[in-house]
Amino acid sequence: MSQLTAEAPLSSTAERAAVLSQPGAAPDNRWVIVTRGIQRHYDMGGEIVRALRGVDVAIARNEYVAIMGPSGSGKSTLMNILGCLDTPTSGEYWLNGTLVSKMSDDQLARIRNKEIGFVFQTFNLLPRATALHNVELPLVYAGIGAEERRERAREALASVQLEERMDHRPNELSGGQRQRVAIARALVNRPSILLADEPTGNLDSATSEEIMKVFEQLASSGQTVIMVTHEPDIAAHARRVVVLRDGLVATDDRREAFAERMQV
Repeated sequence: MSQLTAEAPLSSTAERAAVLSQPGAAPDNRWVIVTRGIQRHYDMGGEIVRALRGVDVAIARNEYVAIMGPSGSGKSTLMNILGCLDTPTSGEYWLNGTLVSKMSDDQLARIRNKEIGFVFQTFNLLPRATALHNVELPLVYAGIGAEERRERAREALASVQLEERMDHRPNELSGGQRQRVAIARALVNRPSILLADEPTGNLDSATSEEIMKVFEQLASSGQTVIMVTHEPDIAAHARRVVVLRDGLVATDDRREAFAERMQV
């Protein structure tokens, strides 16, 4: 993982515009996510719902980006597409240099397991398993040997400052600690992207701040972090905030400009 400082420069508006203006062209290695003209339509009993109407987003490797918007803005649909859980009706989605928007479900599953670590607001931990075993689980499914699994799980727990609690079960951990176990589990496969969906939705404000500091530390160490939220104060922790409205990108700003506009 490359090392960045917390003040590492973001991709500029001009750089993003340049890569977005080349339909059909594979982005260079700097870009981990590029979507061009992404649309997603659903047939709801004969009525066509246009959840996404042409979303253009370019995210460089090692950026920390929040995607937010009100209910119905399309942010959950976009998250599902970015997470390879759904495919667009039209448009291009490039993930880590691979065009994934035309892939089959089986191909998407392989890309998803390799490239993306998911963090949800519900921790989804096995109640009878230790923190270490919960973090090991993705490696079990990947067929990694026991010794390497334990080493990588310990490394992931250390990255979220939880190495001293690795033998504890979820009911012996606070809500913030349980979410940190879930973050470690998402990191253990060393994904290109950490994709967090409302990661503080079940946490109080003090614990939410604790989890935001974990994401900031991971981003500063070089991890690409994409966080989906409807809360402006949570989004303002990211270095860049993309706001969706009515299935389109309404604004795409550095956090300072976003915070000033929202008065967060």
